[in-house]
Amino acid sequence: MNKRISLSFLFLLVVVFAAVPTFAGVVPSKTVANQSLESRSADLAVVHDITANQQVAEVLAQHGFNQEQVNQRLAQLSSQDLHSLAQNLNQVQAAGMTHQEWVWIGIGALAALILVVATH
Repeated sequence: MNKRISLSFLFLLVVVFAAVPTFAGVVPSKTVANQSLESRSADLAVVHDITANQQVAEVLAQHGFNQEQVNQRLAQLSSQDLHSLAQNLNQVQAAGMTHQEWVWIGIGALAALILVVATH
């Protein structure tokens, strides 16, 4: 009987996690084909401000990029990609997991712990 309850609980957990909605963010469209030179310059200035930051420059240097190489690569970006990068710099994250991912891992660990305790 106890094993049947554990299996039912496990099935319920699988159903609950399968029913969790997917979270999607707003994705900007790439409709800036007629971007003016002033706008491109403004976008470049925004991105250059970030890449000139000492911490960002150190991380880029650790990956083998000096400031001149970064500037060359930024200059090669299309107007659309440069505008998208400039608009979404606050969404760029360092490597690692987001807070939400850690919450889901914690919930999964708690569910596994409950399942182990319930089966013993």
